[in-house]
Amino acid sequence: MRSRKLFQGACLLLATAMLAHGEYGRPVLTRGVGLDQKLNSQIPLNLVFRDEANQSVSLGSYFKTKPVVLALVYYRCPNICNVTLSEMVTGLRRLTLQPGKDYEVVVVSIDPSETPELAASKKANYQKEYKKAGFNEGWHFLTGTQDSISKLAAAVGFRYRWDERTRQFVHAGGIMIATPKGLLSRYMYGVQYAPADMRMSLVTASNNSIGSPVDQLILFCFHYDATQGKYTLAIFNIVKLAGSITVLALGVLLYFLLKSKPGSPGPPERRWKEARHVR
Repeated sequence: MRSRKLFQGACLLLATAMLAHGEYGRPVLTRGVGLDQKLNSQIPLNLVFRDEANQSVSLGSYFKTKPVVLALVYYRCPNICNVTLSEMVTGLRRLTLQPGKDYEVVVVSIDPSETPELAASKKANYQKEYKKAGFNEGWHFLTGTQDSISKLAAAVGFRYRWDERTRQFVHAGGIMIATPKGLLSRYMYGVQYAPADMRMSLVTASNNSIGSPVDQLILFCFHYDATQGKYTLAIFNIVKLAGSITVLALGVLLYFLLKSKPGSPGPPERRWKEARHVR
């Protein structure tokens, strides 16, 4: 019981403070564990896994024309994995974007002993939570060999280990968003994913092929903070945008004031002609 509580406390610490890359000061249980950003790195799309229907699939089959949300978890995890998946469901459910149509979600187990049957059970549970169209087509729950898991984890910077005493995997909380070509575009840390951050991450990863003009305005006003794994307000862009709007508004106002001014003398040529006519 005591070791279980220690493990749960360590998982909570990782979920909220895993941005620190240094090892000093960490609990022994969490040392060597983390999620390192490898932005613009290529995900190895030739890796082979098994989907929830027990079909052999290459990772590249999910990377075609749409951005991909990638999560590394394990299905028997009693702690952070369930929270991660539930928060993903909650955040993505609130978007107008539809899985399978606008983006894909790929969930990969880091436990090579887990089976496609277990993956199918997990998918069925979260499909009930999602309660919207597209889940079955757009969400994919995979299992694989240790070799495929290790290569994928190393490529995306997901550092984890097995703890013999607690008989559980020690790992960090977080998800990744990749481009249709499999390049890592965004990392989102912890276990809470704001819908706005998720939407902007997907729009960016899609190279603006999804979303709306409003999304482009939002992306102009916010920038991705890699240290926090989320979007923050871009003050300088806001100032530039406000300045441009102010100049445009003043120009329009001046135009209408000059146009509607009574007794306007008109252009110089007209005044010269009128003067000659009087003489």
